[in-house]
Amino acid sequence: MQPMAARWRCRVAPFVWESRIRFVDTDASGRIHYTALFRHFEAAEFEFLRSIGLPYSTLMEVESAFPRIHVECDYLGSLKCDDVIATTVTVDRIGTTSYTLAFEANANGGVAARGKIVIVCMNRATQRSQPLPERLVEALRATLPPGR
Repeated sequence: MQPMAARWRCRVAPFVWESRIRFVDTDASGRIHYTALFRHFEAAEFEFLRSIGLPYSTLMEVESAFPRIHVECDYLGSLKCDDVIATTVTVDRIGTTSYTLAFEANANGGVAARGKIVIVCMNRATQRSQPLPERLVEALRATLPPGR
C-alpha cells in the first residue's frame, strides 16, 4: 500500500501509513498477535522517515546505528486478518541521543492501538550512545506543531 501523502501536506499534519493485517500476523484467536503490530509500526516509521527526506538507508550510511531501546503498545480494539489499518506517526520527544515516535493504529472506524518506540543513536564502533545527527533532529523538529 502507498502512504497517504495527501495528509502530509503541511508542516504539522500527521503522517499516516496504511497497511493490511495478514494471516501471518494473527494468532489462534484470529486476532493480531501482540508482536505483529510492531512490524506495522516499523513499516510506518520507515515511510515516515522517507516522507521527511531521510530514508532509513541514508541514516545507515553514517557510522551510527539506531536500535530500539523501549517499545510499548496498548491494544484498544480488535484487529483481524484482512483489516486495513491506518497508522499515524508523530514525534513524541526529541532528546540529545534518542527520540520517541508515537503510533496510533486506526481500523474499522476506531482506534485499535496506541504505541511508542524509543530509538537511540549508537556509535557502531563503541556500541555507546551518541548525539543524534543534526539533520535528523532538524527533520524531526520540522514535523512538530509550532511551540513544541
